[in-house]
Amino acid sequence: MRTSITLDASAKPIRVLLADDHTLVRAGIRALLEKLPGVVVAGEASDGREVLDLIKARQPDVVLMDVSMPGLNGLQALARITRDFPHVRVIILSMHSNDEYVLQALKSGASAYLLKRAATAELPAALRTVAGGQVYLSREIASQFPKKFPLQHLARARSPLDQLTERQREVLQLLAEGQTAKAIAPILKLSEKTVEYHRAKLMASLNIFDIPGLVRFALRTGLVAQEN
Repeated sequence: MRTSITLDASAKPIRVLLADDHTLVRAGIRALLEKLPGVVVAGEASDGREVLDLIKARQPDVVLMDVSMPGLNGLQALARITRDFPHVRVIILSMHSNDEYVLQALKSGASAYLLKRAATAELPAALRTVAGGQVYLSREIASQFPKKFPLQHLARARSPLDQLTERQREVLQLLAEGQTAKAIAPILKLSEKTVEYHRAKLMASLNIFDIPGLVRFALRTGLVAQEN
């Protein structure tokens, strides 16, 4: 069972790791965090793999993390944090309010889902709620759900990505970002043949046998973000 943490200047500071691939966004959120009593920014990361490394090195209490990051996105990193660092709370930051993202984040163990456009107004409340051991949803999202979120529905909710292994999701994201099997191999520390094997398996699982089709699937399921 998780213990409570307190958003209070007189208590032990809450160590927050901030993760977003946009430097200006990180700077703005860091400025917000540094104004909050009892909060210390433990570090910054620009992608999911860096998040996992920094959790080990900096031991944060909370990770405030964007969904759309290159290489290993926030939802994939979240699943690993929940598995490997169960004491760490994760607040997902996102520009997306659709059910697919929210349900996937909550299924993977997020303690909060905060819309970027509401971060300035809602970040203190999100941290207080998470500090109290409860789940926080941005007001815009919460208005779409009953007051008591139906956990039984959440447990049954499935994403199209559920049919893929963790490694296949990694390969799919990198393929959708324009990487070749040769380029993916050193990123994932695999041989090129192993990457090609995972690519063939995920294509067979999805019944999609061309890269444009994989890109469309990755966009539709939120594995990669649509460029604005």
